[in-house]
Amino acid sequence: MSEQLLYILVAILATLVGTLAVYAVFLSRENRRIRLEGKRQEDIYKRLNDRLDDVHRTELNPHLLKNSLNAILSHAYQTYFTMDKLAQVLDYVLYESPNKLVSPKEEVAFALNLIEINKIKLSPLFDIQVKVDVEEEHEPLFSAPVMIPLITIDLIENAFKHADIQSANSFIAIAISFENGILEITVNNTISKKSPLAKRKGGIGSKALEERLMRYYAGRHELHRFVENDIYSAYLQIQLYES
Repeated sequence: MSEQLLYILVAILATLVGTLAVYAVFLSRENRRIRLEGKRQEDIYKRLNDRLDDVHRTELNPHLLKNSLNAILSHAYQTYFTMDKLAQVLDYVLYESPNKLVSPKEEVAFALNLIEINKIKLSPLFDIQVKVDVEEEHEPLFSAPVMIPLITIDLIENAFKHADIQSANSFIAIAISFENGILEITVNNTISKKSPLAKRKGGIGSKALEERLMRYYAGRHELHRFVENDIYSAYLQIQLYES
């Protein structure tokens, strides 16, 4: 009886040892896999960080690309068209805007591409109006490198970020004009009562925009932003020639 019990105990111990050995091998492989995965994620993070460094040099709103990509993913059927617009936006951000100055024509094209990217967040029935009024043949400054880049981001991003896109009577209206060396951008859109903008009457928008305008266009610009009757309004005028 004692020999049988000893045999059973040895068998159990052998099983336990075998199980522990297999589990040790599994843990070793899993640990190696986790280390490799961690290294792969670090490499991806480093590559993205390196690319984002290029973007930050342009003083770009860091949420722009994230918002654009989220908008694209939310409507896959429009991906091809929107990816083309995003490619143009990225070209402008990475290759054109690092230059000290760009032409108003390039900046307006960038603004229109940005609008197209954001439009896919909206229902096909949503009331969005975009108007561009430029007579290029009479405006030599329009194609000349005379303005700082990415000046239109703040107003356009705010229009889509805070717009009430659910209500039946909601709208977004964006007008861009260039005449006699003066660039004007007007944005109006309905906002949700829950939007932070609805709770504020002043100080709306990015301080970075105001700082850039004061730095480069002191005495040559107007910027007005306010909310009235659940409508957000913004107006920017820049005189690109120096008196």
